[in-house]
Amino acid sequence: DWLEKKLSYPVYRVTWRDLKQDILDAAEGKYKAFTAPFFTKHPITGKKKMLRRQCTFMYKINPVGQKVRDLLGLEKRKKDTRVEMLMGISKDEVFRMKTNRIPYITNMYPLVDMNITRSNCLEWMLKYGYPKPPRSACTFCPYHSNEEWREIKKNKEEWAEVVAMDKAIRHQEKHKDKFKNSKEVLDELYLHREGIPIDQVNFDKKKKDDQLDLFQSEC
Repeated sequence: DWLEKKLSYPVYRVTWRDLKQDILDAAEGKYKAFTAPFFTKHPITGKKKMLRRQCTFMYKINPVGQKVRDLLGLEKRKKDTRVEMLMGISKDEVFRMKTNRIPYITNMYPLVDMNITRSNCLEWMLKYGYPKPPRSACTFCPYHSNEEWREIKKNKEEWAEVVAMDKAIRHQEKHKDKFKNSKEVLDELYLHREGIPIDQVNFDKKKKDDQLDLFQSEC
């Protein structure tokens, strides 16, 4: 909302479905299976795994690509169609640079070209009096670091949402007849990699992988 008032060009808000509601519905066996990469733990062996991550593509990348088609008025690709898509990825995130799956769209990386890092962006925002931008990720994203979980916990409303989500996804064996092809459906699901309820996790405990971002900040 803040950014939209500062820009001279139109902002388009796109969506496909409500990811949060789809997860809650999936937890009740109402809507397919989970698309988020929740941590799984076998109730007997304790073996841990992760579900496949599909949410970024289905709920973010695909809707943006569809909006580009809509803006171009395309029902099918025209031979001379060319689109440059500017991606806000900084120099310290070069591992995220990718070729767009849509043939006529070329991803452009101006921050990388200008040798600008994430910290440079934050310094620039501070210098010119702009508010510090938050990371773009769901509050209940399993790829949060312990530091990010601590920040979310400071917001009572967001933390209550996280705890409720973590509890809702836990026991899926009650839906085993609906998802016969899913081996993970018998496992317990968790938001945190320790495989315990999120409100029981000690986020201050130091671990070797505390600084690792499993999602490589892609969201």
